[in-house]
Amino acid sequence: MIDRSYADFAWEQATALLGIDSPSGFTANAARWVKDAFESLGCPARITVKGGVLVELGGKNAGDALFLEAHTDTLGAMVSQIKGNGRLKLTPLGGMSPNNAEAENVRVYTRSGKIYEGTCQLADASVHVNGNYADTKRTYDTIEIVLDENVTSAQETKALGIAIGDIVCFDPRTRRTASGYLKSRFLDDKLSVGILLGFAKYLKDNHIEPERKLYAHITVYEEVGHGGSASVPAGVTEAISVDMGCVGEGLDCTERQVSICAKDSGGPYSYEVVSKLIDAARRTGADYAVDVYPHYGSDVEATLRAGYDIRHGLIGAGVYASHGYERSHIDGVYNAILVLAGYTGVI
Repeated sequence: MIDRSYADFAWEQATALLGIDSPSGFTANAARWVKDAFESLGCPARITVKGGVLVELGGKNAGDALFLEAHTDTLGAMVSQIKGNGRLKLTPLGGMSPNNAEAENVRVYTRSGKIYEGTCQLADASVHVNGNYADTKRTYDTIEIVLDENVTSAQETKALGIAIGDIVCFDPRTRRTASGYLKSRFLDDKLSVGILLGFAKYLKDNHIEPERKLYAHITVYEEVGHGGSASVPAGVTEAISVDMGCVGEGLDCTERQVSICAKDSGGPYSYEVVSKLIDAARRTGADYAVDVYPHYGSDVEATLRAGYDIRHGLIGAGVYASHGYERSHIDGVYNAILVLAGYTGVI
């Protein structure tokens, strides 16, 4: 059995990565961190032209290789307008809901390298002043960034060096509870990057060389739909997206389990791969659920759409409140590692 310390290591790595802002299109710092983290475990890694990280996890048979995909890009926003009052109008990066963005602290990154703090608020956010506060629909036309700077005009904001196209990053608010719950924005999918690092550490600590060649691809445009569309090495026959497992009404998975996805909005996953994932969960004693996700797409589906001739699957630690303030559990992390180990035959 795999020691549970590898789940703790996975969370430690995820926590460090969650501290690096990386919405889609602004991922260079996170990619460098991911590359260094895998290399520190003895896994050769390189940054692709597109900006992802391609990692060799070891293994013998390169003609029947397995490709594990996770992503380090997150939701975020971009400055689309500097308003006359000096505040910022946003356009989302990925599926960031304005309902979830409201009242969050943010960092605004300028192209000159300066970083400014602010808060995402409803325009006219004082309840004691705005009688329509509760009735106002939250959209990217009704929320704005209030900078923590003494600015009252567009000219004053521009004088700070803030411009259209600057990146706005939301505070992840990462924490672990005494009961093992893991809470943060952007567990989707930095938690899975941590899981792959925990799995890699297990392989290296125990000097295990899998029968199949294993690669990991940490992508950087998953949240906008094309993260996994490139950089698949020759010889790969199967790809598994390690992403968040959905938790919600009508689904069986909890945060303490690993979810195996049979179908999502992009269609069914490979029946053969899903069956082998279920078998791996049973053989390793992993606590798992099989679910159908109603509103979901993954890196590995982008890989198939790009024309690669592979079989595909999807697993993930259960995550509640997806694309909001998300919650998982250290047990879900451990169960995901067990399934990866069982599927690759290293346990």
